[in-house]
Amino acid sequence: MNIEVINLLDEKVDELDNLKEFLYKVCEDEKLLNVVFNVIIVNDEKIHEINKKYRGIDRPTDVISFALEDDKTYNRTDIRILGDIYISIDKVRSQSILYGHSFKRELYFLSIHGLLHLLGYDHMNKEDEKVMFAKQEEVLSRYGIER
Repeated sequence: MNIEVINLLDEKVDELDNLKEFLYKVCEDEKLLNVVFNVIIVNDEKIHEINKKYRGIDRPTDVISFALEDDKTYNRTDIRILGDIYISIDKVRSQSILYGHSFKRELYFLSIHGLLHLLGYDHMNKEDEKVMFAKQEEVLSRYGIER
């Protein structure tokens, strides 16, 4: 398993210190033992640029996942290169205030949200949204990351 948390900001973000360890634990508990992915921390300006270029949406967003895994057929010995998760630190700050929870909770929520997208979860319709959001909450609750 190889998980990297890459901070592209000009500032230190203390909550990133334990994010990698948290994601390793989640992957172990979910039996995702041969995965490779990155969490890349950017600002609103950078994620806006990415969102416009790759999704055609001309505004910043909180998280964007780029899944590299197309073929869902694999066995336990295969290394799964899942992709990249981009998270806007500016959105982490503003949404933690908006939703009334901690910066850490929002950061971890967006990380799990992005990871689930890399694993093929989506929320384009109500049924899929219900499944994905329930999984997010189950994972966060398991580690005491509550609202």
